[in-house]
Order: sequence, then structure tokens, then C-alpha cells
Amino acid sequence: MTGTTDQFRSRYKDVYNGSSTPRGRIFQKADTMNVSLRKCLWAPVACFCLCLWPLLAFTQSSDLAQNAGGQNLEACKAGRANCDQSKLSAAQSTEVALASHGRNVANCRNGYDSCDHSKLSDPEAVALAVADHKRNVADCDEGMQSCEPSKLTPAEARDSSAAARRRNLADCKDGSGACDRSKLTTAEVVTVDGSRQQLNASDCKNGTGLCDHAHLTLSETKEATTARHQRNAQNCVNGWDDCDHSMLAPSEAKQTALLEHQRNLSACKDGQETCDYSKLSPSEAKVLADAEHKRNYLACLKGYGYCDPSRLTTEETVSVQPKAH
Repeated sequence: MTGTTDQFRSRYKDVYNGSSTPRGRIFQKADTMNVSLRKCLWAPVACFCLCLWPLLAFTQSSDLAQNAGGQNLEACKAGRANCDQSKLSAAQSTEVALASHGRNVANCRNGYDSCDHSKLSDPEAVALAVADHKRNVADCDEGMQSCEPSKLTPAEARDSSAAARRRNLADCKDGSGACDRSKLTTAEVVTVDGSRQQLNASDCKNGTGLCDHAHLTLSETKEATTARHQRNAQNCVNGWDDCDHSMLAPSEAKQTALLEHQRNLSACKDGQETCDYSKLSPSEAKVLADAEHKRNYLACLKGYGYCDPSRLTTEETVSVQPKAH
């Protein structure tokens, strides 16, 4: 029986392991064809990948080179120190030269020290000269320190002098420190004195500026005093710091005291730090105390807000204690 079993196993192994039996040879041939087929299918793929890899590497290197070249071009066009002129193409060199020329023209127009007049074309030099002259005329008319009077034409110099007189007159009227009274005509002195008188009266009346009461007329002094009294009364009514109670009339003092009391009561009700409890009437103090007692009880009862158990009555203490189940 054992010999028969071993013989069967040997036959079975020969069939499926590709031995000399016909069926085994068929299986062995099929396996060989499968391996050959896989090799045929993978060969083109491998070949494609190997052929494509140099192209991809070249493309990536080309992109990096283009990016580096573009950065160098921008650096050269901007005139930066990291520009490498040797890496520019002929077209790029032309582009950089145009950018450099345009930058020089702008520097010259703006009056920068980096301007190189020798690199300007004749039309550009003429346009620059015209622009510089206009700028100098404007500077002189406005009284700027950059003004060069020697470069003005006689007519322009007259206009500049007239503009300077007008500025000095305006400064003297406004009381500016730049005023030079020695340059005023007799008529201008009269005009300036009148303007300064009005300006001083306005400052004293409004409580602003540099009021000089010694230069006020009687009517101006009266107006300034009335305005100051009204301003103080308004400050007291609004509770502002500039209130002077000693300047209030009896009726104004009464109204101010009433408003101050109301503001203090409101502050105490809201628990603000500006509250002055000593200024409350007995009835007001009682109302506030009752309201605070109620608030404290509710806080203890509900567990929300500040609770002071020591201020509870005996009944309230019992009611807020947890009930046993």
C-alpha cells in the first residue's frame, strides 16, 4: 500500500513540475511563454523610461538656467551689484542699456547726485534744463531754501520778490514768528496792527491762542469776560475739570449742584469708582442699600455674582443652603 502511494505522488509531481510526461511538458511550455510575454511587455516601457530620462533632466536643467538668467537680467536692469554682465546675451545687453539710460534720465529730473549729464541726449539735456528752471522758479516763489535767485530772469525775480512781500505781510497779520516788520510799508503796518488787534480780541474771547488782555479795548474786555463766564458755566454744567465754582452766579451754582448730585447718584447706582456715598441723602442711601442687599441675596441664592454670606438674614441663610434629599 505504501509503495502504491509513493508511486502516485511521484506521478503527480511529474505532471505539475514539468517532467517528461506530455502533460508536464505542456505546463512547462506555458510557463516559459508567460515569462517571455512579460519580458516583451516590460521591455518597451523600460526603454521609454530610459530614453525619456535624459530629456527630463535636460528640461529641468534648462528651466533652472532660464530662471537664473532671468534673475540676473532683472538685477542688471535695476542696476544692482549682483548683476553679471558677462552672462547677458546681446539682446539682453541692449535691454539693460535702455533701462540704465532711463534710470539716469529719472535721476537727473529728480535732481539726484547720481545723475550723469554726459549720458543725456541733446533733447533730454534741453528738457532737463527747462524742468530745472521751472522748479527753481517755483522754489523761489514759495520762499524755499533751494531757491537760486541768480538763475531767475529779471521778470521772474520781480515776481519772486512780490511773492516774498505777500508772504511776509500774511505772516505779520497772523502773528507768525517769520514776520519782518521792517519790510512793511506804512499802509501795511496799519493793516497788520488792525489784524493783530482783531486776532488778540478773538483769542481772548475764545480762550485760545496768545491772549493779551492789556491790548484789549473796553468793549473787547467786556466781551472776553462775558465769554469766559459762559464757558465756565458750561464746563460746570457738564462736569468738566475746567469748572470754577467761584465764578458761578447763584442760579448757575444751584443748577450745577443739582446736576452734580444726579451724576453722583447715577455713579453710585452703577457701582462706579467715582461714587461719593457721603453726598447721598438718607433716603437715597437706603434705596441703594436695599438694592445691594437684594443683589447679594440673589447672587448667593443662584450661585452667580459676588456673594457675601455674612450680610444675609437668618431666613435668607436657610433658604440658600442646599436642602437634604
